[in-house]
Amino acid sequence: MKLNVKAFGLACGVVWGLGLFLLTWWIIAFEGSSGEVPFLGLIYRGYRISCWGSVAGLIWGFCDGFVGGFVFAWLYNFLSAKCPSKDA
Repeated sequence: MKLNVKAFGLACGVVWGLGLFLLTWWIIAFEGSSGEVPFLGLIYRGYRISCWGSVAGLIWGFCDGFVGGFVFAWLYNFLSAKCPSKDA
């Protein structure tokens, strides 16, 4: 079975981007907007626990998730072609 590389990358990007966006708003709802730079702010430029920081996290998270999912699916397809299963 082969994975659709673009679709898998898109799904990973949407999940990671929206997850980071919603997590930021969850923190804002319970802790308040602090503007502090969390650990992810060191990796994702512009990401902070704030309204605009959540948008930056959404964009960076989508890009990061897309690339990660794309590479994972491509590698899966490559390795599954090199090592066929014994069941098939």
